[in-house]
Amino acid sequence: MSQFPALSGNSGRSLELTALLCGSIFSVNLMIRNILAFFSLAAALMAQQPPAPVPQAPKLYSSAADIAAMIAKSKNERKEGQATVTQRILQLAPYNANLEYRASVGPAAVHDKEAEMFYVIEGSATMITGGKLTGETRNGDNLSGTGIEGGVTRQVAKGDFIIVPEATPHWFSAIKETLVLMSIHVTRPLPAAK
Repeated sequence: MSQFPALSGNSGRSLELTALLCGSIFSVNLMIRNILAFFSLAAALMAQQPPAPVPQAPKLYSSAADIAAMIAKSKNERKEGQATVTQRILQLAPYNANLEYRASVGPAAVHDKEAEMFYVIEGSATMITGGKLTGETRNGDNLSGTGIEGGVTRQVAKGDFIIVPEATPHWFSAIKETLVLMSIHVTRPLPAAK
């Protein structure tokens, strides 16, 4: 039975086929437009996403001459009032050994999930560890502050090694000579061995 009962014979079937064909073409056309709209939206959303970070190549060696050049560069690039200039010495993800050039007193710090190891390359300072951070502000898993109340005070100088456990306030409260350090942050506590 025809969808168009008023029409009979071949011409009715032709009109019926034409109507079905037009409906199919319209459906296909609508489907193509929807697919194109989807891909256009997906492309626009992808364009708004920040690019994925490019993994940095490991830096496995720095010579004494490299360190001397870093110290000179830090001295030249340091801005007036800038407490610390930091540069990468070594890198093997997730660990970095950084050169810290400290020409003046900076903020005290606490790293909730990382221990921090220091080696004094040059200079001398007064370092306080432990006690209570004063004037603290939070930045992610770290706290910074204007100083430390209490704690253990020690004099540090060229050749000294220091390790500060996670969640422990630490502060170079006085810089006697420009202090140049190697620092390494180590995530703690360590994951359980399998």
